[in-house]
Amino acid sequence: MIGTQDPQSDPVVRLAAVTKLYGGAKNRVTALDNVSIDLHRGTFTAVMGPSGSGKSTFLHCAAGLDKPTSGTVHLDGVDLGPLKERPLTRFRRERIGFIFQAFNLMPSLTVVDNVTLPLRLAGTRPKKAQVNEVLEQVGLSGKRGARPGELSGGQQQRVAIARALVTRPAVIFGDEPTGALDTRTAADVLALLRQAVVVAGQTIVMVTHDPVAASHADRVVFLADGRFVGTLERPTVEQVTDHMTRMGSWSDRFATNEAEDGVRR
Repeated sequence: MIGTQDPQSDPVVRLAAVTKLYGGAKNRVTALDNVSIDLHRGTFTAVMGPSGSGKSTFLHCAAGLDKPTSGTVHLDGVDLGPLKERPLTRFRRERIGFIFQAFNLMPSLTVVDNVTLPLRLAGTRPKKAQVNEVLEQVGLSGKRGARPGELSGGQQQRVAIARALVTRPAVIFGDEPTGALDTRTAADVLALLRQAVVVAGQTIVMVTHDPVAASHADRVVFLADGRFVGTLERPTVEQVTDHMTRMGSWSDRFATNEAEDGVRR
């Protein structure tokens, strides 16, 4: 079990012995292999690993977008396993925020309408003060009536961040949130996420391949072949890069050994 900086508090996300298998008996792939981790409130965690290491599967299982083959996922004290699709969708809408690489904004809607979409889908009337607060937080107070096509990539991602923040979720999951941005814009977006953690006590879990992005987190956890293989606290870019380099070599050797043993992953 991988813990976090505050073992005394209840975790907002807990994965216990989570395994996720794909395929049948003859072509089975183990995307996650008995993964356990606690993620606590007010922390920023980056998840890294080589291509095919299980990063996306981890995010999907942790966020209730996919069900594990075995093991349990608790989010904000709720066991996601027994939830049927409709209550699970409602739970995600109310308690989870998402930030994606591709922004996923509605092109025909204004900034305000994109930001408040999760609230309106949940049948909640957006509060003007709440909307104004998140727009100011992400620096878009002057772009309320603009549509995504009138915004830069960085501004569009700020809209996505505001949309994730407006419901005041238990946790925000980011899937390569800076992957489509230039270096300077990415730094601005990461600073916003860092601010959300430090100032607002938000919990963020971010999958990334970028050591610079990962260095903004409180902690980096590393996946290889569906297993956690390391962690760094208060990471630097150099530490993350070095760890990824060494882990890549380890991962290649591990895959070779597994192939020699006749184990298919």
